[in-house]
Amino acid sequence: MTTPAVKNNFLPPGLVSNLQEVLLKRKGGEEEQPKNDESNDPTSSNSSSDNVEPNSDNNSSKPIILVTNGEGIESPGLTCLVEALVRESLYNVHVCAPQSDKSVSGHSVTLRETVAVTSVEINGAIAYEVSGTPVDCVSLALSSALFSWSKPLLVISGINRGSSCGNHMFHSGVIAGAREALISGVSSISISLNWKKDESSESDFKDAVTICLPLINTAIRDIEKGVFPRSCLLDIEVPTSPLTNKGFKITKQSLWRSMPSWQAISSNRHLSSGRFMSNQQSLGMQLAQLSRDASAAGAARRLTSQRKNLEIVESVGVVGKSDFNRTTRYFRMEFLDSDQEEVDEDLDFRALENGYVSITPLSLSQHTEIGTQTAASDWISTTQQVEQ
Repeated sequence: MTTPAVKNNFLPPGLVSNLQEVLLKRKGGEEEQPKNDESNDPTSSNSSSDNVEPNSDNNSSKPIILVTNGEGIESPGLTCLVEALVRESLYNVHVCAPQSDKSVSGHSVTLRETVAVTSVEINGAIAYEVSGTPVDCVSLALSSALFSWSKPLLVISGINRGSSCGNHMFHSGVIAGAREALISGVSSISISLNWKKDESSESDFKDAVTICLPLINTAIRDIEKGVFPRSCLLDIEVPTSPLTNKGFKITKQSLWRSMPSWQAISSNRHLSSGRFMSNQQSLGMQLAQLSRDASAAGAARRLTSQRKNLEIVESVGVVGKSDFNRTTRYFRMEFLDSDQEEVDEDLDFRALENGYVSITPLSLSQHTEIGTQTAASDWISTTQQVEQ
């Protein structure tokens, strides 16, 4: 995707500037010359960097907000959040999110593999989808390789479908995106909605945005003032019914977790789609794999025969070599809800269950958690006083 400003500007910036100067001289507009000089400034800055997409709606004086998530760029949570931020007309909104669902990818990164980045159409924002993890998205966005800037004012990761409380924070992709920003010295917030299968609807994401947007606006204002907590990210957990929440509550990370349940899966099951195949389909896939292996072996033979200065080597059976003494088994894991014994009302999942919007400050070091908790609590208290 290209923004409207890019679509309308098919000429090199320098040539546009020269044409403007010639036209002004032809009209005898010598008094217009100062305006022409002003137009040269953005032109020169644009020509110095060709890794950024100009946007006519973007004002360089507006703070830059980067949005990512764990569930993929097409998720309704991210869409509702970006649309709300764009409607505010206060920020330059940039999006860099995974191409597919990476909600339980944790803080994983992609190494020694090429990551594909594709522009995506989101009205009012510059957006890219990335064939990687949430951490890849944030790391790439902050590297200056994709955008011209390296540090947005704030990174928002979310809104995730499902809670990220307790030990789920360790494998949560939405929190990992915010954590990567914190590692890079950028203030960040992660947002999750406590989605319940039989109770929640996609309109709840809009309600969650309604709840969180005032907090986001206040955070941006205080970051500019230098009074936002810098040693932590804020993990915001929105209750199942957002509009009936009991208010914000500073919480502590609990040990809550869902129980992992592993189940053996038939070898005839197509793992990517989660459906079972007939024996005929399974045999067809095996034959197709053997055909690919044979083609690869043949290609290897042809390649060595073409290298006349090298010894010709026969490589039959090297690629896709079968070992009949080895067996492969397949398993799938899912999380099951479990009862929790922790009773502290200040824990994240307890506050969420009781209808509060849980705000848990997360630091990079366990040794700073007490100070972080205090700083975040003071900031939230000040925020609520200002709103009142």
